[in-house]
Amino acid sequence: MTTDNSDLHKDATDLPLHAESQTTTDAGAIGKGDSEAGSQLTPGEKVRTFPTGPGVYLMKDREARVIYVGKAVNLRSRAGSYFTRAAEIERRTADLVTEIADIDFIETDSEVDALLMEARLIKDIQPKFNSLLKDDKTFPYLQITTREDFPRVEFTRQPQSKGVRLYGPFTSAGQLRGTIAVLQKIFRFRTCSLDIEENDERWRWFRPCLLASINQCTAPCNVQISKEEYRNDMRRLRMFLDGKKDRLLKDMEKDMQLASKNLLFEKAARIRDDIQSLKTLNLRGNLEDHAQPEVFYVDPKKGVAGLKQVLKMSTLPRRIEGIDIAHLQGGETVASLVQFIDGLPFKHGYKRYKIKSVEGIDDFASMREVVTRRFRRLQQEGEAFPDLLLIDGGKGQLNAVMETFADLQISPPMTISLAKREEEIYVPGQAEPHRLSRHAYALRLLQYIRDESHRFAQHYHHMLRKKATFDGIKKNRKA
Repeated sequence: MTTDNSDLHKDATDLPLHAESQTTTDAGAIGKGDSEAGSQLTPGEKVRTFPTGPGVYLMKDREARVIYVGKAVNLRSRAGSYFTRAAEIERRTADLVTEIADIDFIETDSEVDALLMEARLIKDIQPKFNSLLKDDKTFPYLQITTREDFPRVEFTRQPQSKGVRLYGPFTSAGQLRGTIAVLQKIFRFRTCSLDIEENDERWRWFRPCLLASINQCTAPCNVQISKEEYRNDMRRLRMFLDGKKDRLLKDMEKDMQLASKNLLFEKAARIRDDIQSLKTLNLRGNLEDHAQPEVFYVDPKKGVAGLKQVLKMSTLPRRIEGIDIAHLQGGETVASLVQFIDGLPFKHGYKRYKIKSVEGIDDFASMREVVTRRFRRLQQEGEAFPDLLLIDGGKGQLNAVMETFADLQISPPMTISLAKREEEIYVPGQAEPHRLSRHAYALRLLQYIRDESHRFAQHYHHMLRKKATFDGIKKNRKA
């Protein structure tokens, strides 16, 4: 099931059976139900003796050739479903059912193990009905890059020919995505498409995605893990995928003991938790429920390119600035300006503004003040304007900003606003907003910039409130 790509499977020796394409499997390693009566039972009767736990079932024809491999959370229930009247008349299973002369099973520790074993066996045995029942669709693969400082794990239907290690093929795209999400909770690998190099200083300023916050990625994009440590995690992942779970657990226990001996207690605790997670990887239900399609991945290059296309710009918006306003109960009103270069945050370009000319809550007036102060200064100092200006808000905020540019007699850069409720993009002169897919790289980049400007504004606001509270305490003490 695993390769460096010259072939898709080189080592099936870790499986509890030996199977060759279009030949019988080793009966000694496969569950037979009632061993004494197994040969006398029909396949339909035999499945009633199967266990109710997870595993893989193998259907054979009259010549003992494996013709179909399937996985199950409940072996007895799933395999038994093929021996019903419905399966006999169902177009996708009718031909298979007539050829089943025998059926065996292999128990696994979990649904994840069953999914991985199914993929391994399909690659080894190549049963004819596994491809026929999928209507000739391209099988999905789990792909691990090998020529990057921080390899990533990807779901793909078009595996690369070089520089990757493949696992598969899998028969269920949804369950493969779910499996990747489950394994990510243990091994904390990255699934994004960022080009991360070990000694690239710009990543120190990058804000990790949600997966880092929920401890499902070690965030090499923010230099939170070394290249050596990350690759060690990937080595463990590959051992698990290769079916070497027992050996992996032994190695991890040795690493835990060594870390504890060297007084690296935090590292030892993490390895201990990972061991426990692997031992209790005993999922039930549908792995598709574990997939996380809405996780906030940001691809800087694709995001910038997407904005150029959506906004019909003549050049890439390499420098983007975002503005946000923050206030609380009519008290201190502040604003933030964040700067992104080539889709990545450039924190040296971040700026804070304390609103001076506005009393109470007036976001439009506050936005006018910030735009005035920012662009007058750029104009006076002869500095270039950003390629794209992003305003947090809807059509009203955008109109206020454009009126400000007109009053200042300044030719504005490309300016847009992003409305939070429906994530609509408003563009000057266009009556209807752009509504992009939630998965669009352009929208994700805009959301990232908007959220970063909001975070920065809120942080400044809290600083001012804390300072005001502290000054008040000092004044009372003096009194």
